[in-house]
Amino acid sequence: MVNRNGVLDKNNMSLRNHTSIIRILLFTIGILVLSTLIFSVSSWVQSSKTIEGSFVPDSLINEKKEIPGYPDSVIQKMGLKIDSVFINANKRYDFHGSILVSKNGEKIFSKEYGYADFAKKTLLNSKSAFQLASVSKQFTAVAVLMLYEQGLVGLDDTLTKYFPELPYTRITIRQLLNHTSGLPIYFWLAEHKWKEEIAPTNEDMIALMAEQNLSLFFRPGAIFDYSNTGYLILAALVERLHGDLFSTFVEDNIFDPLDMDDSFVYSFGYTTTRANQLAGYRIYRRRYHIEIPCTVNDAVVGDKNIYSTGNDMLKWINGLNTYKLLKKETLELMYSKGETRYGRKIPYGFGFRINDRKEELHIYHDGKWNGFRTSIRQYPENDIVIIFLEHSSYSSPASIIKQVRSIVEEFKVVPSGE
Repeated sequence: MVNRNGVLDKNNMSLRNHTSIIRILLFTIGILVLSTLIFSVSSWVQSSKTIEGSFVPDSLINEKKEIPGYPDSVIQKMGLKIDSVFINANKRYDFHGSILVSKNGEKIFSKEYGYADFAKKTLLNSKSAFQLASVSKQFTAVAVLMLYEQGLVGLDDTLTKYFPELPYTRITIRQLLNHTSGLPIYFWLAEHKWKEEIAPTNEDMIALMAEQNLSLFFRPGAIFDYSNTGYLILAALVERLHGDLFSTFVEDNIFDPLDMDDSFVYSFGYTTTRANQLAGYRIYRRRYHIEIPCTVNDAVVGDKNIYSTGNDMLKWINGLNTYKLLKKETLELMYSKGETRYGRKIPYGFGFRINDRKEELHIYHDGKWNGFRTSIRQYPENDIVIIFLEHSSYSSPASIIKQVRSIVEEFKVVPSGE
């Protein structure tokens, strides 16, 4: 650059160069900021979507009945708050599962979060079937109570009336249902005494129990002690009385009548894996998800091994509570605390835990097996049901369910005049 006198003006030239550099830097920074903003918005939108592609819970998309105390505007606000809890749980605490909330039998929130298959990066959806783990026990209990209503079995019948090969003469069907039998743990038997390559079925395990003749832990009826073995035998009882597989009985008498089309019983080594059937995972080094394989205990059904979805589980609990499966007096028996032979009440009915210690009846059951964490919780006084299904070993289901309950109560609208 030269001045009016034809002399090179170095200062002016330097200023122009600096100005150009500053403009280039500002342009570059602007591009970077804009790109970051676009990426952030895109990520937020993606994380906020349901599997069906809408941020709004699917219960708000479908036509439904008006729910007293929960108009649509309240349901939407409540749903957004519940949604934020699970988005955070997915990102920070490795939650990969489904949550469903109902009020007065109507779904008010339902959504899936995270992966169905971590290797393929496929997302969970409303058809993804979770292993219910011990939540399966309530189906086994209902199957037995159906036979009880038909007069085929008595609750105070002895176990040996139907299983004469077993040495446990004082145990009753009622004690199997409410976990007061004192039976030994079948997991130990399967893992230490079963010699075949294929996993044992319920009948295989009963034959092994008869052969090994292990001692009871306590006198039948003396105390409450949670027992998977009892529900193994109850499922086998259904098979002996019905003359067909436990899975067939449950499908014909529970799943089909309630239109639970995505639910099934699975027995490892004997049943074909379904397309929507999830595997359980454990996390390794806080980063890698390792699929948990089935074991020698996974052919047994009744104590576990029913697979279902959130929508089907709502059909289940609604069908149960409207007496589509059992008579009212039988359901009341199922939802009532059992007692020991000494008259002491226990916190378990038939297939459900019963908690009435906090001035509000709470009927529930949790499950934990091979990476699956499940829970179904009923609060009858407010007619609220929360269904929680997860398959990546999530560590705090009780805590997050408590958060959901608090949010539902927070958004309750009390009509004027009450």
